[in-house]
Amino acid sequence: MNKINNIRIALDGPAAAGKSTAAKKIAEKLGFIYIDTGAMYRTLTLKAVNQQVDPKNEQALYNLLMNTVIELKPGEDGQLVFLDGREVTREIREQQVTKHVSDVALHKAVRSEMVKRQQNLLKNGGIVMDGRDIGTAVIPDAELKVFMSATAEERARRRFEEHQSQGIQSDLQQLKSEIEERDFIDSTREVSPLTKAEDAIELDTTHMTIDEVVNKVTELAAERGALR
Repeated sequence: MNKINNIRIALDGPAAAGKSTAAKKIAEKLGFIYIDTGAMYRTLTLKAVNQQVDPKNEQALYNLLMNTVIELKPGEDGQLVFLDGREVTREIREQQVTKHVSDVALHKAVRSEMVKRQQNLLKNGGIVMDGRDIGTAVIPDAELKVFMSATAEERARRRFEEHQSQGIQSDLQQLKSEIEERDFIDSTREVSPLTKAEDAIELDTTHMTIDEVVNKVTELAAERGALR
C-alpha cells in the first residue's frame, strides 16, 4: 500500500456488529495499531467476577480498577489481553464475563478512568479503535468515524458461529436475547451511551462480508487522507 498518514479511525456499534474483526483487518491493511477497548471492560469484569466484586457497586469496581493493570499487546493471531501480567485473551470472552460486562461499563467513575487509559494509547495516531463510545467520548475529533450496525438476528448468528469455532457451548436464541438486552443497557445508560456520533458514517453490515466492510472503511480512510 502507499504511505499512510497517521489518522485515527473510530469504529462504534452494538455488540456483535463485527467491529473487532473488521478493526483488526483494517489496522493490518493500513499498517495501523488496533485497540479493542471492549476488551478492557471485559478484563475488569473478569477480575470482578473472580474476586466476587459486585458489578453493580461503582465504588468497589473503581477501587478494583485503580489496582488493576490491563495491557493490550499484539500477537500472531491478533491482540492479546493481559490482566495483572497474566494473559486472559480467551477468558474474557466467556459467558460469565459477557453476562456482567454491561453492568460494569455503566459506571461513570469506571468509564472516566477507562477513557483516560484509552486516550493514553492514542499517541501519534495510526490507530483503529473500536467500542461503543469511541467517536463520541474517547476520540471525539477522530478523522474517521464509522458506526457499524446489523440486525439482532444476524449478530446473534455471528456470535453463535464465533462460539462454535472457539469450542464454546451456547444457544442461538439465548444469544439473541442477551444481545437485545445489552443493546438496551448500552443505549440507555446515563454515561456515554451507545449512540452514533453526528459526523459518523453509518454502515449496515447485515448483508456484508467482513472483507466488504474492511474494503469500505479502507476506502473511507483514503477519502479522509489516510493514503497519499
